[in-house]
This record gives sequence, structure tokens and C-alpha cells, in this order.
Amino acid sequence: MIVAVTLLCGAATAACGPIVFVGLLVPHLVRALTGPDLRWLLPYCAVLAPALLLGADVLGRVLGRPGELQVGMVTAVLGGPLFLWLVSRVKVAHP
Repeated sequence: MIVAVTLLCGAATAACGPIVFVGLLVPHLVRALTGPDLRWLLPYCAVLAPALLLGADVLGRVLGRPGELQVGMVTAVLGGPLFLWLVSRVKVAHP
């Protein structure tokens, strides 16, 4: 089931574009920081998602001088390993 979900998320990201990856990554990061309470989750997502895109854009412009790197490439390079780490964390429930 985990493999199927991971493959489906990867396929959806590939079809929609790498910037949509932020929509997958940011809520999981925020949920790890704040917990499942939507009163905290939604405002933090609303602040962290644009901050992540802005940081990726600035980093792409700085690293790609005299041209620039696409923001989708930077978010994929930074967010890919982080998302894999988030997916690989398995919480085992003890009976």
C-alpha cells in the first residue's frame, strides 16, 4: 500500500509539474511540526508554502548565474530527499 501511494503521488507530481510538489511536501512538514490540529496546520501551510517557493526561486537565481535554474528543479532537488525521508518514517503501533 505504501509503495502504491508513493508511486501514485510521484506520477501525479510528474503529470502536474514539479511546483505542485510543494502541495505534497509542505502539509507533511507542517503536520510533523504542529500535529494534526487544523487550526495550526492551515495557517502554517499558508506561510511555509510561499516561503519555500520564494527560497527555491532565489536559490535558483543565485546558483544558476548568469542564467537561472527553474524553481521546479530546485524544489525537486531539495524536496525529493526530504519527502522520501518523511515517507520512510514508519510509526509502528504496538498492540
